[in-house]
Amino acid sequence: MVLVIIRTLILFATTVIFLRIMGKRQVGQLQPYELVVIIMISELAAIPMQNTGIPLINGIIPIFVLFTCEVALSFIALKSERARGVICGKPSILIENSRIMENEMRRLRYNINDLLEQLRQKNVTDISSVEFAILETSGQLSVILKSDHRPVQPKDMSILPPHEGLPISLIIDGRIIEQNLGQQNISLNWLKNELGLHGIQEYRQVLFACLDSGGKFFYQLKESTRHKEGIK
Repeated sequence: MVLVIIRTLILFATTVIFLRIMGKRQVGQLQPYELVVIIMISELAAIPMQNTGIPLINGIIPIFVLFTCEVALSFIALKSERARGVICGKPSILIENSRIMENEMRRLRYNINDLLEQLRQKNVTDISSVEFAILETSGQLSVILKSDHRPVQPKDMSILPPHEGLPISLIIDGRIIEQNLGQQNISLNWLKNELGLHGIQEYRQVLFACLDSGGKFFYQLKESTRHKEGIK
């Protein structure tokens, strides 16, 4: 029993490490060859887990080989546009100037219902408002609306809004993020004083605290602290 647990943990760690190195993309964003590699790796890892008579190395070596193949194909696709077209495929235009490209749809075996569903997921219900709909190599549909149907942008009204950066997390689940404090040249005393101004004596009571792009301090107490102090 202990041997099974150890083998499972080793194979699990090996699989996670290799998949982590492959990248952070979601399943729906994977290229076909990447999806095949992930499926095969999961199958190869499962076999030694189920059968302890199979040496562990017999599962790890094929996983490493598949991982090497994936890295090699990714590198080739990165360096060669022609190879990228063969390995990953090319985007396909399904709608051009509000006109459905019937021949391309037929070639891809992509029906109208699938197209309408993808458009609805992009909050587009009127094909006449679509300039281009492009089926990407990952299977996702990119929709470009006609200029008169696009949301109004500040620059369209000659408005220049102030720059907005990312909020800086200072406390997460009662733990001070010292790295962020250092990057923003914020001292621990400043943070404690800021909490004190809001009546918070202990930073461990804070669920989340941050500085927004405008330098405004935001915080939220933990639920247990709110109930304890009778805060609504």
